Amino acid sequence: MRTFIYPGSFDPVTNGHLDIIERASKICDRLIVGVLVSHNKKPLFTMDERVDMLGRAIRSCNCNNVEVEDFSGLLVDFVKKKNADVIIKGLRAVSDFEYELQMALLNKNQSPEIETLFMMSSINYSFLSSSMVKEIARYDGNIKGLVPECIKEDIISKFTGRGISDS
Repeated sequence: MRTFIYPGSFDPVTNGHLDIIERASKICDRLIVGVLVSHNKKPLFTMDERVDMLGRAIRSCNCNNVEVEDFSGLLVDFVKKKNADVIIKGLRAVSDFEYELQMALLNKNQSPEIETLFMMSSINYSFLSSSMVKEIARYDGNIKGLVPECIKEDIISKFTGRGISDS
């Protein structure tokens, strides 16, 4: 069984992330979307909220071989723990490649048996990032088409003062 890991902070998940998830799920038997506990970032959404939103977004696309799990620590340790073969990384632009190449080489140095597969984002989402979605939502802009419809209200409610469970 071929297991891939798609790691990220997903704060929040965007349609660009979902596009990579859908496409990656077609080339492996099992795809684990690993939601990273990052000590370098201060997320807008809690870990539970990010995992929940990802789960709902994935259910809406009928990707039956996709699971969502949170993790902390080294990515290569999570990959080994899950008996995975490949790390999937989405790329939007050359600037992404530079950083992701460095990370892939570091991971390869730590665990030579683990491969990293780079997947180019769809042209429809090459401009899209979670940071941009949050910035647009913060100023009451339109995020329709940028995030899965099933989580749009979760994002909006973060900036209108209502809790996610209130929406």
